[in-house]
Amino acid sequence: MVRQVRHAAGVRRVGHGGTLDPLASGVLPVCLGEATKLAPFLLGADKEYDVTIRLGVETDTDDAEGATTATCDLAASAAVTAAVVSDALARFRGAIEQTPPAYAAIKRDGRPLYSYARAGESIEVAPRAVVIHALEMTHFGGPEDVRLHVHCSKGTYVRALARDLGRTLGVGGHVTVLRRTRSGPFSLLQARPLAEILEALTQGARGAGSSSDLLLVSLPAALRDLPQHGVDEATARDLRAGKRVSWAAATGGATGSTAPRVCLLDPTGDLIAVAEPRPDGLVKTLRVFGASQPAKTNSERSQETAKKPS
Repeated sequence: MVRQVRHAAGVRRVGHGGTLDPLASGVLPVCLGEATKLAPFLLGADKEYDVTIRLGVETDTDDAEGATTATCDLAASAAVTAAVVSDALARFRGAIEQTPPAYAAIKRDGRPLYSYARAGESIEVAPRAVVIHALEMTHFGGPEDVRLHVHCSKGTYVRALARDLGRTLGVGGHVTVLRRTRSGPFSLLQARPLAEILEALTQGARGAGSSSDLLLVSLPAALRDLPQHGVDEATARDLRAGKRVSWAAATGGATGSTAPRVCLLDPTGDLIAVAEPRPDGLVKTLRVFGASQPAKTNSERSQETAKKPS
């Protein structure tokens, strides 16, 4: 996705807001230019998924793209009813510990887990603390068609949830369909098909239209879940220059918040920084952003290069 968007937009710095499994579809925020500084905050945001699970079969990847590693007998599978599944879901809500799948993108000693698995190497992975904010069954069509809606914290593997649910029921399980319906503030309602985005970005890079502008989200809007505070021009200059600024002055005296991280905006509404308070009452900037400038296309960069003396 990143490679295709970079090529279409003619922008060198492109990043994403959270890896999707090869099997999965749905929302994937993509950051261009200065917005790549937002990636850590998007990666840390809550996610929501619609998932379909097949009980009675385990695979090495915990989804339908893997090889079958275990099956249960028909009698055990027949004992799995909607009521039984609903009761089992209760133990997965709230703060839980979860062992990532063997085929996962997280790294161990600089290598993603899937590289060990593909090489036939078995390594032990410690469980990780995650939070399942909401977990509801939306459809039960028998053990082969159990559909759930999941609202979870960062780092949650829905494939691991399917695996562990199956093991709790004593029959095993794996994911057959997975769709991310929300990533932080972004939902499916705002998402567009990749082909549409690539076409609009290509036209914009060629100067053939501004349709790509309709697909772009401003930096403040991308972080609209955070409180936003405007500052005057002098304070904006100080923040961008890395000077010390009082937290009370920057936020209008907002203190004691349960979510102290904020967005600071300049008088034009551009994002200056994502910040949080320091113990000494000053602003701690987590990321600082330059004044708003349109991203340069490949043709514009080529023209600039051509103008430079040899």
